[in-house]
Amino acid sequence: MNSPELPDLTSQQKRWAFAAAALFLVAVGFLGFALNAQVMVVFAVGWLVLQIFGFVGALKMAKGDFAHPLFKSQVMLHTIALALLAAIIVKAFK
Repeated sequence: MNSPELPDLTSQQKRWAFAAAALFLVAVGFLGFALNAQVMVVFAVGWLVLQIFGFVGALKMAKGDFAHPLFKSQVMLHTIALALLAAIIVKAFK
């Protein structure tokens, strides 16, 4: 099976891919915490599922370009979700 050589990613594509991977790992970590503490389980599962479908769908429509505006908007959407989660946690401890 001969697979063609894939082109190297640009630095901008690497940054956006890293941001998406970091957000995904935060969501997985929060899911583990939520299942352990039995708090916000529905949010944790939903956030992870939304990330999977959102990132895969955006990459399909962007034809694999991590620097495409659609993929960038997915990353920013989940960054906002993380900020809202942080605000909820800060408010809970005040």
